[in-house]
Amino acid sequence: MAIKLHGQPWSNNTVRAMAVLNEKGLDHFAPGLDYELCPVDLRSGGHKRPEFLDLNPFGQIPVFQDGDGSVFESRAITRYVATRYKETGTDLLSASSAALETWLQVEGSQFNPPMFRIIFELGIKPLIGMSTNMSVVENESDKIGTVLDVYEAHLAKNKYLAGDEFTLADLNHMPEIYILSKSAKFDLIDSRPHLKAWWEDISARPAWEKTAVSLPF
Repeated sequence: MAIKLHGQPWSNNTVRAMAVLNEKGLDHFAPGLDYELCPVDLRSGGHKRPEFLDLNPFGQIPVFQDGDGSVFESRAITRYVATRYKETGTDLLSASSAALETWLQVEGSQFNPPMFRIIFELGIKPLIGMSTNMSVVENESDKIGTVLDVYEAHLAKNKYLAGDEFTLADLNHMPEIYILSKSAKFDLIDSRPHLKAWWEDISARPAWEKTAVSLPF
């Protein structure tokens, strides 16, 4: 059964999908290639070609193909892989359902909007030849600071976001924080001791180290 991930390693959303596949031991670096990473050339409009639009009619990366089926939207991909391959590799759905669902939602609605704007300006724009707008960075840093204060208080009482075990709730945050860690704004994490300790823990996971080695940041 062919397993393919269509995207780009500079895309935080593609990286989210790569991270879950590596946690599940579906490793495109290993002999035999359990999954194939298929680059989509956005500059030439590869994401708008009919064959790609057949996979994702919105023309966005990433897209995950598992045999005859396909999934798009990075969080849908991580949830699909965590569920479909629950018994393979790390069980990413092992926490209390209430806590897990809450922090999955917090990542998407509270954390990601301001954090993505920061890492897009500082990490992604330079890679694609665009200029950074520092006023956006500063405005969004103020917004994310308030959110991260909540994380800091929560992680003072919990090892991981959904409890005592690493789950999909933690994993879904990793691409954005990694890109942030390569910028001058990493003090947003580094200045909060419990948040910093959590990041040092999860970013030392072998599956994440395997993911990070292929990233261009």
